[in-house]
Amino acid sequence: MKDGFLKVGTCSPKIRLADPKYNADIIIAAIKRADANGVKLLAFPELVLTGYTCGDLFMHEILLDSVMTELNRIKEETKDCSLVSIIGIPLRIGDKIFNAAAAISQGQVIQIATKENLPNYGEFYEQRHFTSIRDDDCFVLDDLDGCAVNGGAKVAQCIEMPDFTFGIEICEDLWVADAPSSEMTKDGALIIVNLSAGDETIGKADYRKSIAAVQSAKTISAYIYCGAGEGESTSDMVFSGHSFVYENGTLLAEKEPFTEEDMLITDIDLGRLLYDRRRMNSHIFSTRAHGAYSRFRITKCGNDKAIVSESDALPETQFTRIFDRNPFVPHDNDLLHARARDILMIQAMGLKRRLEHINAKSVVLGISGGLDSSLALLVCAKVCDIMKISRRFIHAVTMPCFGTTEHTKNNAVELCDALGVTLHTIPISDSVRIHFRDIGHDENEHDITYENSQARMRTLILMDMANELNGIVIGTGDLSELALGWATYNGDHMSMYGVNSGVPKTLIKYVVRYYADTCGDERIRRVLLSILDTPISPELLPAEADGSIAQKTEDLVGPYELHDFFLYYVLRWGYSPAKLYRIAKAAFKGSEFEDKTILKWLKNFYRRFFAQQFKRNCLPDGPKVGSVCLSPRSDWRMPSDASCRIWMDELNTLE
Repeated sequence: MKDGFLKVGTCSPKIRLADPKYNADIIIAAIKRADANGVKLLAFPELVLTGYTCGDLFMHEILLDSVMTELNRIKEETKDCSLVSIIGIPLRIGDKIFNAAAAISQGQVIQIATKENLPNYGEFYEQRHFTSIRDDDCFVLDDLDGCAVNGGAKVAQCIEMPDFTFGIEICEDLWVADAPSSEMTKDGALIIVNLSAGDETIGKADYRKSIAAVQSAKTISAYIYCGAGEGESTSDMVFSGHSFVYENGTLLAEKEPFTEEDMLITDIDLGRLLYDRRRMNSHIFSTRAHGAYSRFRITKCGNDKAIVSESDALPETQFTRIFDRNPFVPHDNDLLHARARDILMIQAMGLKRRLEHINAKSVVLGISGGLDSSLALLVCAKVCDIMKISRRFIHAVTMPCFGTTEHTKNNAVELCDALGVTLHTIPISDSVRIHFRDIGHDENEHDITYENSQARMRTLILMDMANELNGIVIGTGDLSELALGWATYNGDHMSMYGVNSGVPKTLIKYVVRYYADTCGDERIRRVLLSILDTPISPELLPAEADGSIAQKTEDLVGPYELHDFFLYYVLRWGYSPAKLYRIAKAAFKGSEFEDKTILKWLKNFYRRFFAQQFKRNCLPDGPKVGSVCLSPRSDWRMPSDASCRIWMDELNTLE
């Protein structure tokens, strides 16, 4: 296991009912196939060694004898495989039969788990054949490596491996109000495996997924569900082999019902699960779960047999899971529209509440013809509509200076006119030149003083206008700029309410496009599309000879597509630089960004993120709209003097 990624799988083979020898053959072949693909945890369906629908044949000694023989053969013939396999079996103990699961690793049965909740309704009649283990029961199975089966199985079924801890549920255990996995995760399980033989009926696939998703999210765990498929009796039921894996409520992979492929493989990120468990303090978890990054250790598992792990010596397997290049942006168009609508409403309602509280008579904002100020203006217009007041309440100010192009200025003026807001045009070139004279700066020296003087002059005008109009200044800076510190301190960095502070740059594009597509005004749509096609720029340096933008932000700080990717995984999941670089290479493989380009901008991200915290520590108020936020009051607390040395040291090892 490298970087906390654990490759897991499910297998729903085509079995023969009441034929353990045949079934063992295909289970052995599947285990070897999964092992060759780097799988470390493989789940089979409930009672897979015999089939779930054997009925009264479960009472026959010859069948139960064969189960024990074939289970021992499976562990012997797979002893050279490094994965854990979980196999559903009918387990005979004395005069009782249990619906059970055997966890096998390196030729040993390391744990036996039994089903706690036996359904006896509708098409299910498990209590006819099986027994639930009692809390005070304790059995030692001499024919299965002396493995112990204990009552109080919620704890007993939590299995600690060298690199991960998992628990086992069997089918109905998930469906009850007090699912055993709730206790297992408290006891340290990061992963829950469910061996199931649920039949397929209309709508049941979506329903079982919804239950697993909720349980995975509630317990901050990965949930692996493996359903029975072909080979089961169809006398009264049909089985589809439906299987899936959830990670903290998010669907990682799914083998849809009735597909021919028998195996599903994906990668669970244990680091994400651990990060969220550490971050959330509303649920008590055992520290047993935190052995996921062991470098080398020998662990006692199940029946006190030693399993050796040397994680770093294992070869790095290829990712099966997919990492979105734009993690803030939903891929589904309907979901994207819903996300954009919700963001606009959150921004608008936050601003509305502030305006009502202070009894503001206006809002004032700088409008540049760029994406951020356009979104802020759209939010202000929405607030006016909600409050049923004239959009003239909005005072939009365009302040052309040395780097302003006609294209962006015209877009700003056109958008303000189309929205019906109050527009002010205040050229600031003369004021900035006077300022240069006062501080002794040469206008021909296009340095940081040259740039920041313009930004601060604009903010001075906005603040003074807000005083004049009894209003407040609306900030336009976005989440991505805050992460990089791409703002002039006490310039565009400052406002009285920052409506965009929780929205990353890549998502702003889609929110603006959503507004363009749904506003119903062709003039507004046309100008917004023009703004979307304009390069991102602060326009603080003189334009090119042909009048085009000379200063392009992404040429200076890096592509926002990369930076938003970095931002998401650093802030939301606490990824290390090496891990982040690894998944970035996978995510952007085949794109315009070569590995060396990704590493270059990743280094720049970390440098800027650490160096610019002083700007974030005094941010104005602004609404949180997603799970990633940099507000120093609610989400991100970091000293301005924090050193980035260990992060940069790790990055330098990746050269």
